[in-house]
Amino acid sequence: MIDDISLKILRILQKKARIPNVEVARQVGMAPSAVLERIRKLEKIGIIDGYEVRLNPERFGKSQVAFIHVHTSGNGTDKAILKSLAALPQVQEIHYVSGDDSYLLKVRETDTKALGRLVREQIAPLGGVVATRTAIVMNTFKETARIPIDDQALNR
Repeated sequence: MIDDISLKILRILQKKARIPNVEVARQVGMAPSAVLERIRKLEKIGIIDGYEVRLNPERFGKSQVAFIHVHTSGNGTDKAILKSLAALPQVQEIHYVSGDDSYLLKVRETDTKALGRLVREQIAPLGGVVATRTAIVMNTFKETARIPIDDQALNR
């Protein structure tokens, strides 16, 4: 069970993961050692999965985002397909989805030519991949990995 103080700590950390522990403690009105203990407990029980640095994709020439729908034959090859897709550094997310397609990938590449090569040479040829459809992102207005935290989380 997560209490109000832990929720406050989680909200603070989602906004700025590198915030000093002393500042978190000041914001929630607790001793820094108590806050650190709570954070370690939240990590231990799997509420906090980890910490990541968000890099500017344009600085690395990876500003082209696309979503690729992958339809598979479903004949037992999906584990191998998923392993191969997960190994591609351009693939940021893989989701099993309902509907006609099996998986939805979020990928990041340098440009549409590189994206085309990725689909033609590394995704479509995978055994069991029946078809792909690609939606190229023209502009991104919001992108986040933050989870909405509401007070209902206390009851879960």
